[in-house]
Amino acid sequence: MAPSLTWPRQGLTNNDAIDAEHCWGELATSLRQIHTRNHSELSFEHLYRNSYKLVLKKKGDFLYNNFQDLEREWLQTGVRPKILSNISPSLIAQSVGTATAESAHEARAAGEKLMKALKEAWEDHLLCMSMTTDVLMYMDRVYCDEQRLPKVFPMTMGQFRDYILLASIEGYGDINIVDILTTVVLAQIDMDRNGDIVDKALIRSCMYMLEGLYETDSEDEGAKLYLMIFEPAFLTASRVFYRSEGQKLLNSVDAGSFCRHATNRITEESERCSSTISALTLDKIKSVIDKELISDYMRDVIHLPGSGVEWMLDNNKVDELVMIYDLISRVDSKKEALKGAVQKRIVELGTEINKTAATNSHAQPARMEAQGEKGEKGEKGEGEPKAVPDRPANQQTAAAIQWVDDVLKLKDSYDAVLTNAFRDDPTLQAAFTKSFTDFINAFDRCSEYLSLFFDENMKKGIKGKTETEVDALLDKGIILLRYIQDKDLFERYYKKHLSRRLLMKRSVSMDAERQMMVKMKLEIGNALTTRIEPMFRDMDISLDLTSGYKRHVAGLGDRDLKRADVEVHVLTSTMWPLEAMGTAHRDDESQPTCIFPSSIEKIRQGFQKFYLEKHSGRKLMWQANMGTADIRAYFPKSKGNIKIRELNVSTYAMAILLLFNDLGEGQTLTCAEIQARTNIPMHDLTRNLQSLAVAPKTRVLIKEPMSKDVKPEDRFSFNESFHSPYSKVKIGVVSANRVEDPLERRETERKNDDSRAHIIEAAIVRIMK
Repeated sequence: MAPSLTWPRQGLTNNDAIDAEHCWGELATSLRQIHTRNHSELSFEHLYRNSYKLVLKKKGDFLYNNFQDLEREWLQTGVRPKILSNISPSLIAQSVGTATAESAHEARAAGEKLMKALKEAWEDHLLCMSMTTDVLMYMDRVYCDEQRLPKVFPMTMGQFRDYILLASIEGYGDINIVDILTTVVLAQIDMDRNGDIVDKALIRSCMYMLEGLYETDSEDEGAKLYLMIFEPAFLTASRVFYRSEGQKLLNSVDAGSFCRHATNRITEESERCSSTISALTLDKIKSVIDKELISDYMRDVIHLPGSGVEWMLDNNKVDELVMIYDLISRVDSKKEALKGAVQKRIVELGTEINKTAATNSHAQPARMEAQGEKGEKGEKGEGEPKAVPDRPANQQTAAAIQWVDDVLKLKDSYDAVLTNAFRDDPTLQAAFTKSFTDFINAFDRCSEYLSLFFDENMKKGIKGKTETEVDALLDKGIILLRYIQDKDLFERYYKKHLSRRLLMKRSVSMDAERQMMVKMKLEIGNALTTRIEPMFRDMDISLDLTSGYKRHVAGLGDRDLKRADVEVHVLTSTMWPLEAMGTAHRDDESQPTCIFPSSIEKIRQGFQKFYLEKHSGRKLMWQANMGTADIRAYFPKSKGNIKIRELNVSTYAMAILLLFNDLGEGQTLTCAEIQARTNIPMHDLTRNLQSLAVAPKTRVLIKEPMSKDVKPEDRFSFNESFHSPYSKVKIGVVSANRVEDPLERRETERKNDDSRAHIIEAAIVRIMK
């Protein structure tokens, strides 16, 4: 360290003469001793006084010019030869682009030798100039400020730049030391990138030197030698390196390895800028990697067969997807390549689900909705049959439920990808939504299948589940409803299935039904729910109406103990899909009126009279195809002591069975005769007779000849030997195909289009007004 200096205690007068040459001679000798580290005996106060005298006596220009010459001479004769002696011919050959036969170790050693020489020369120069600046402080403060000349320290830094780094090497044209240094450092960095060990601290010292020197004496921060000479060469070499490396990697490794390597390169370059070269280059070198290694190759990496994004998605490679996402986010804010690949895969998988559902829906014919028995066990039953899992009514319904389940599984898997790999990126989230919307709406039965999913779960899927589990199940269905574009078509199917659940009391929980309405309202607004909620009101009003009718009958004093109890649902025709309740009839056909047995007809007329007295001007149209009945049947030849069974049947089945009360033992009725006496449509009659006479465990009637198909001439008789281990037996109806056939679907779509036409017309009128 330089000794501290004090100001002279007494200034010079005009009469004090000085010998400028003598003063400068002493200063020059001392400054040379400082350069040679032989300054222990120097009096820095005396040296300071000599420079002070020269400036005070107007010899500042003499002092300044002589000091410049001394430093130039020292750098050219005392410093530069030492540095040149450490430059091997191989280093010069590398700088001019001539290949050498040196090994990597020899090249590294030669480069380190030059860098050490430069490091020592630079540190010596800094130390000496720090001491010299103290000696010439008065010249700095007075003469340099007055003449607007560079002060000692920046001026000598410029000399080091000009006479050491930028001066051409004799015999080698325009090649200079800084060019060789740049070549050496780039070679060292190239070794480091290839896994060799280099002296990072030594490289950092040389970069510190270049950061401390400026291209001009004005010392503009943007004109540092590091920024003007080394950094452009470094970035150019890095572009070539990463462009070549990217192509090699693409041809030799899988997508995951490519992404790991690119991620590691980003980390390496960040560490290199902080510990080896300069933090000034960090953003620029990252831009080089982004362009040469990521942007130019990422699209190819994403679509690599057998390892690209499609393979990663199918094999749940979350870590690799995270790297893909991070890398492409650096170069494309819209992530077009990644978005396109993910969308393509979602649509492909969704299309496969659609094709599977379409194939499965035609795989088998409809089966019976309930061939087995349900009920309470009798006193001497034979034991409960083995429990069988709940199953949909037929193969087409199973296909519908499976379609929804498969879509939900696909949605769950890609939601996990979006959260865990893509960080809930809004752009990709929108792409996911579009993909699901596209393939779901490409399936022409999506509205019907989703409604069937709700129907099946409302009937038995939520049985035994907690409120939280029910809520989660309904939310899953609502997610798919969000994607469906034809929500009015969904409404038509949902009302159809809901009407059957309500009227046939198949819904497990009315609370769940109303909860579903609330969720629909939150998701798609009031437009849909306002046309469904009146159905629930009709059910509530019907309960009150039935209670009122029972009180009315009790008030009449009718004490007929065999009188049947009745529960009537009075429905608003404009709010209920009545055409869905008579599936065998089209718009151009009238619904036949069922001929009830006399005991039931009397009750029907009594209720109708009661209702019309309360609501004059209304008309009741009886829908016997949607009702159920509990009847008690006596089977004299049944096994066991209990001969009576309670049968839960459809209203049509009740009308059929009561006909056999009027027959003698051994008498039969043909299908045609039953149809004539009940006026049940042949389609519904066939289904009910199959349930009563064909289903193995519910053969209350005997069919001759025994076959699955029912023909008009087939004969039926009462099965007095019918036996069941249960005291209560539910006889289901052979299910009509609950998934619409093509003709029914076209009819539904036509009606939906008609409804849309009215809405469009109303909208046009409002706009015109």
